[in-house]
Amino acid sequence: MKRTVALALLLVLPAGAWTPTWAEDRPADIRAQLSPRRQTVLAAELGAKVDRLSVREGDRFKSGQMLVQLDCQIQRAQMEEARAALAAAEKLASVNAQLRDLNAAGQIEVENARAEALKARAKANAGQAVLSKCAINAPFPGRVVEVKVNEQQFVQPGQPILDILDDSVLEVDFLAPSRWLAWLKPGRPLELAVDETGKTYPARVARLGARVDPLSQSIKVTAEIVGGFPELLAGMSGRVLIAPPSNP
Repeated sequence: MKRTVALALLLVLPAGAWTPTWAEDRPADIRAQLSPRRQTVLAAELGAKVDRLSVREGDRFKSGQMLVQLDCQIQRAQMEEARAALAAAEKLASVNAQLRDLNAAGQIEVENARAEALKARAKANAGQAVLSKCAINAPFPGRVVEVKVNEQQFVQPGQPILDILDDSVLEVDFLAPSRWLAWLKPGRPLELAVDETGKTYPARVARLGARVDPLSQSIKVTAEIVGGFPELLAGMSGRVLIAPPSNP
């Protein structure tokens, strides 16, 4: 009967700062931390004043929900100007085409009018694209981690506005000895004992890393919590409990 293996792990360590050692005298007890499946920082894509923030820190939101509204009065005025120019250019192109049919205009005038109409349409489309950036919508359902600006504050392009995450599925990353690859496969059940709640939660292996670390002879493993537990939050820590089978 094979001896059991233990692994002690701290996540998010600088590369090379720590090399795990594998003890073989007790069941595996792995330190780990909960993390969201997706997270991102939403930033402004144009320079404008923040007109309205529809969420606060800790709030939940749905996919596609408007989170931030920017004040785009100038951009809307420019869009109206572009639409007016487009209408005039298309009208001129139509008139020139009719005059050509009556032999009152040449082909060059018709082609020039069409080209101007195309340029006006491109400018109107660009204006519409700018206006679409005035509302910042949620790319996925989740929660607000941090609001980085205030209403009525002017933001620059690229300036962070909201830090958000998707906690619909919480994941746990940990390192396992590479020799476990003989039996550790996606779908294998395990448990996570969370320090903050004092409870143990079911989980399963979701995927394995793409390579083995040659120094520590370990491989990254990602597991996911099975089921919904509202009390669990990203950043909570605990112990991943898993033991090799007696006959792997």
